[in-house]
Amino acid sequence: MRIVIDVSPLSVSRTGIGNYVRGLLTGLLEVAGGRHDLVAFGLSGPAGRRRIREALEGVPVELRLPLLPRARWWRSAWSKLGRPPVERIVGPLDVFHFSDWMYPAQRGGARVTTVHDLVPLRFPELVQRGTARMHAPKYENATRTCDLLFADSRFTASELRGLLEVPEDRIAVAYPGIDPIFTPEGSRKDLGGPYVLAVSTREPRKNLPTLVEGFRLLRRARPELTLALVGPAGWEPRSLEGEGVRLLGYVPNDELAGLYRGAAAFAYPSRFEGFGLPVVEALACGVPTVVSSHPSLDEACGDAALRADPDEPQEFADALEQALDGPATRRERGLVHAARFTYRALGESVLAGYERALGD
Repeated sequence: MRIVIDVSPLSVSRTGIGNYVRGLLTGLLEVAGGRHDLVAFGLSGPAGRRRIREALEGVPVELRLPLLPRARWWRSAWSKLGRPPVERIVGPLDVFHFSDWMYPAQRGGARVTTVHDLVPLRFPELVQRGTARMHAPKYENATRTCDLLFADSRFTASELRGLLEVPEDRIAVAYPGIDPIFTPEGSRKDLGGPYVLAVSTREPRKNLPTLVEGFRLLRRARPELTLALVGPAGWEPRSLEGEGVRLLGYVPNDELAGLYRGAAAFAYPSRFEGFGLPVVEALACGVPTVVSSHPSLDEACGDAALRADPDEPQEFADALEQALDGPATRRERGLVHAARFTYRALGESVLAGYERALGD
């Protein structure tokens, strides 16, 4: 097979979707064993193309990265216009796996995409207007034209069936894989004392103000603690300031692993997720973890994390107290659970989906 994968999300600093794309390519290479040709395709400007090349350094795939100024505009226009077909740029293909960022037409082969979540449809008030504008036509195109839609979790698969009425036989679950750098072994970040870590873009859906309030309650008994918030600035309108709160901004994976390992506990108060990859990264690093009780996070957590109501700061404070004093057995459960989510497992699921879509 000649498999073309849209890697446009790698043209910006890598967070969840970019990490998924890189993991997908890595996993497919691992399981394909040289039997298939992989093409990384993306439209971007000069800075974006440089980021894509850096993200895929050491990943032996064919690169098709046309250079276009105002690439975001071109991606949107190409998707809406519906021509020319993607083969005009990348050549013949057996599979085209497009991203959230564009959905150009194709002449033949299997057409697939990954739906990471349906937040813009389920909670439009929690996303930026531009995000909703970008995703709505993608969802419509995907449900109308795709041979197969991958979902990040069984939860998201159920959302595809319920909200978009996609038939079950056109959906496959392909769990994200985590970078092998996330292990208990390695350097640990020193922030000058014990700290609780949270990792997410600062946006309303991630519900960080509830965590900040819960941390304020926890700190009454544990004044030595710091709350370290990692992630891009985002559009959270509420203040995240507080005694002992540190905003560390975006941190790349190689530094992030050390922050996980150095943390006394990890917290993830999100109101809604497609999967919740940072939860698995934290568990893989052996960190006691407290996560929102919303069912969209059940698969990321397994039985290895403590859960708290995302609307109740006191519950987060109490659960973090338990996590800080918890038994070592919970850490071992986390390591076992996280070991399931590898790039290889992702590659196996996706390759099986391609073969199913082609009728092999």
